[in-house]
Amino acid sequence: MNCTLTVNDTTYQTNLNQPIDISIPIKDGLENPNCFYTPPVEFFPVVSGDFVGDIRQGGLVNFKNVKINPHGNGTHTECVGHIAKEIHTINQSLREFFFLAKLITLYPQKQTNGDRIIVKNQLTESVEKGEVQAVVLRTQPNDETKHTRQYSGSNPPYLHHEAAAYLVKCGIKHLLLDLPSVDREVDEGKLLAHKAFWQYPDAPRTDCTITEMIYVPDNVKDGLYLLNLQIASFELDVSPSKPVLYELST
Repeated sequence: MNCTLTVNDTTYQTNLNQPIDISIPIKDGLENPNCFYTPPVEFFPVVSGDFVGDIRQGGLVNFKNVKINPHGNGTHTECVGHIAKEIHTINQSLREFFFLAKLITLYPQKQTNGDRIIVKNQLTESVEKGEVQAVVLRTQPNDETKHTRQYSGSNPPYLHHEAAAYLVKCGIKHLLLDLPSVDREVDEGKLLAHKAFWQYPDAPRTDCTITEMIYVPDNVKDGLYLLNLQIASFELDVSPSKPVLYELST
């Protein structure tokens, strides 16, 4: 289905029958990405008396519980409630779901202490003020091991807080990246990039989101896309999510 949209006086064409899903599927067990020593995902049947919610175990239907930590077990979208004393939920924070987005591929820069960081000057070369509403960051090296990577204790790459602040100045409301966190794995609770992006606590941006642990295949080219950011309606600071891109042409 072809669709026409106009953003900033520019008209784009897209085909909604050609989605590019950049979420990572969530599976039962260990075959998921994992960070911050989160327990693995579990799918298990409801058992009550003679009832068992698993056809393979003799049940009439599949009727299962799901045990998951959205922050640690896969693609997820979070709001300022993730770091705020006040209660903010993703269901109340994300009320629109389509955005003009820019996909950017970057190599995190190695620092003298061994950290690998996405720094401000990498973004100033790629993102202009008022250009888009969302930025999707794909880091290199990039391969399908991101579908099952165990990040805990590995000090993964992260985003410098000045880079996060620059995105705010550019008007970016939704940040998506293929890392487990915008901040350093162990940062003594500073959460500098989270705070810079959400402007917390001085002027909280309650309608802005961060989506972590996406995966963008290499055959998807850098450039402009229509982003559909899908969540479950959790009254929680976070939800497992399904961001989908659509190619744009003018």
